[in-house]
Amino acid sequence: MSQALRENTAKTVKAQKLVGVKGMNDILPPDSARWEWLESQVRALMARYAYRNVRLPIVEPTPLFVRGLGEVTDIVEKEMYSFEDRLNGEQLTLRPEGTAGLVRSVVEHNLLYEGGKRLYYMGPMFRHERPQRGRYRQFHQIGAEVLGFGGAEVDAELILLANDLWKVLGLKDVRLELNSLGQPAERQAHRASLIAHLEKHSDVLDEEAKRRLHSNPLRILDTKNPAMQSVVESAPRLLDFLGEASLAHFKAVKAILDANGVTYSINPRLVRGMDYYNLTVFEFITTSLGSQGTICGGGRYDYLIEQVGGKPAPAVGWALGVERVLELIKEQGEALPDMTPDVYAIIPETAALPVAMQVLQTLRACGLSAQMHAGSGEGMGSMKSQFKKADGSGARFALVFGAEELALGQVAVKSLRDGEGAQRTESLGRVADWAHSLQSPS
Repeated sequence: MSQALRENTAKTVKAQKLVGVKGMNDILPPDSARWEWLESQVRALMARYAYRNVRLPIVEPTPLFVRGLGEVTDIVEKEMYSFEDRLNGEQLTLRPEGTAGLVRSVVEHNLLYEGGKRLYYMGPMFRHERPQRGRYRQFHQIGAEVLGFGGAEVDAELILLANDLWKVLGLKDVRLELNSLGQPAERQAHRASLIAHLEKHSDVLDEEAKRRLHSNPLRILDTKNPAMQSVVESAPRLLDFLGEASLAHFKAVKAILDANGVTYSINPRLVRGMDYYNLTVFEFITTSLGSQGTICGGGRYDYLIEQVGGKPAPAVGWALGVERVLELIKEQGEALPDMTPDVYAIIPETAALPVAMQVLQTLRACGLSAQMHAGSGEGMGSMKSQFKKADGSGARFALVFGAEELALGQVAVKSLRDGEGAQRTESLGRVADWAHSLQSPS
């Protein structure tokens, strides 16, 4: 085949359409405005609680999660995106959750040297699992963590913080479940009793439960298998193995929640999914999202800092699933702030562009949202089409930069939302005053 023929053939071959990875979703307008709104509400609330933001890498060393989360967990065994760096042979993982990475950062940068810290983070996490409603391969979490304080008051503070967030977001169908996992020695005693109980009913256990029987029996209590529910319900309760100090800690948490009118229920089977938890654990649950009902969960993890190489220090935190929270907001029909522009600039001729863009910059400096009509490169388009786009934008007003108005040093202002389409003119030199009048209380 000649060179010319090969070039012609290459030109006629249509490039294959590439699509995103299943379960790793684009977030596009107008949905992206909902995300921005949620994030802004979280930032404002975190500031009121005096929590400070940290931004963490998406990729971490694989041993961080194996050591921190536990080798016999679903995340480590099945769900992590792990790979070997071809440059230097490092074993790396796309973070499946945020706490371990935050603790690694705190230890690496010695953040507790001057005392405890209240921190929060936002960002994407990655787990290789079957995508379903509210559960994706790339998902997003917001987390709040308190490190360096061992008192029950910070456990309660974090629960109050999350509870206040539901109020800010207008969420109603959310309930709180509490439990205490005690301390390692107490869990060991309970573990031995639990294994003995489960072994007596081995004929009822499914393959997953049998595999975990001696490695992570607590996770069996979290089974969704209906055939195992009676065995789980009759299993020894960890709460019955707690010593005086653990019970006092749990009692103090509940007392603070009671004093603040926070409703909760005790769930003795609540264990959470990671190995690093001790003492207080909790989940906020909704019935509006089907099987994916947990929207926020967390607890105390006093031994994780030492596990990743730091000096022993207590810590507690929670994480919420952004997709699930947004889905719940949508499900409950909560109205979100209007993200439409205040004004839309209609520009009949390209000659009006310099003045029009100067006016729009003035309006933006005054705090208004202004969208300019953009042409095709061959003109600005008809007035009819521009007005149609102005109306479709949701803007409150159309500013018409016609030649006659500009010759008089004016711009036409047409109301798009009063039902009558009232129109008047404003002096170009007084558009800032007009912008301020729109924002002043009537």
